Amino acid sequence: MRDSFFRLMTACLLLSAVPGARAGLLSGLGDDYARVQAAGRVSHLFDIDNDTLLLNDSDGFYTSGLRYTRSATLDSGGTATTYGWRIGQEQYTPSDIKLPAALVRPSDHPYAAWLYGGFFKEVRRADGTYTRLGIDIGCLGPCAGGEWTQTRFHRLLNQPLPQGWSRQVRNEVGVVLHAETAPVRWTPHPSFDLTPIFNARFGNIFTDAGAGLVARAGQLNLSPAGSALHAYLRTEVRAVGYNATLQGGYFSKNNPHTVAPKRLLGIAEAGIAWTRGAFGVKAAVIRRSNEIKDLPNSIGAQNYLQLQFSYTP
Repeated sequence: MRDSFFRLMTACLLLSAVPGARAGLLSGLGDDYARVQAAGRVSHLFDIDNDTLLLNDSDGFYTSGLRYTRSATLDSGGTATTYGWRIGQEQYTPSDIKLPAALVRPSDHPYAAWLYGGFFKEVRRADGTYTRLGIDIGCLGPCAGGEWTQTRFHRLLNQPLPQGWSRQVRNEVGVVLHAETAPVRWTPHPSFDLTPIFNARFGNIFTDAGAGLVARAGQLNLSPAGSALHAYLRTEVRAVGYNATLQGGYFSKNNPHTVAPKRLLGIAEAGIAWTRGAFGVKAAVIRRSNEIKDLPNSIGAQNYLQLQFSYTP
């Protein structure tokens, strides 16, 4: 498996090294980026994912995520082009963080953290369809600072401290390519639409592919910065090729605790989005099915709350 991965990555590097193709691609991308940065409208987004925000004393699996995104968008001829960068941290823990590392069941989620920064481009058309491409580069393991962040956050909130970060997955530098597209948008009513979505990630931290459907009802916007007040439901089925937060880094060895992933994952997200002028807020409850092959579904499924705050001066 690793040999196949090496062959594929080597082929990609060889193709990208063709002088003419590489020079033309980078030159065109650089010119487009400079144009959007110079004349585009800047947005700031801050995302918080956390299971304890549901006030149900749950603290496990995908337990916390923080992201900051800065982007610039230029609308030209009905097509909006966005370039942006983001930084974030994700934390993963077993179902009971109060247990010492030696008492965590072998089938439970390993302790893991992923710290990353990335760059992306999005093209959104006048009909509401879009395509997004990007790359994240970061670090999995102790270098991601998961123990430091969770311990201090729990002390601040007077919550139980995690006891098992000493057995988290090992350090590994990660690169993840990601893409998402919505090729069509159906509008049976001005205040209701349906949009199919397809996405994929490829790298040594996450490799998967998904397909889903987004339904929105209310005052709708075709661009994220447009005025809106609507409810939405997003459902997705994801095929999992590799998940380093469960299996350890693709190239690392002797991880103290790893588990086998389920190959199919279901995700449902229900929320409300509001945007007026320069400000926007989104709140959603996300249900994620069990990710671990040998863990009972009644234990492995989880809910968490996602909050997003945006500012577009």
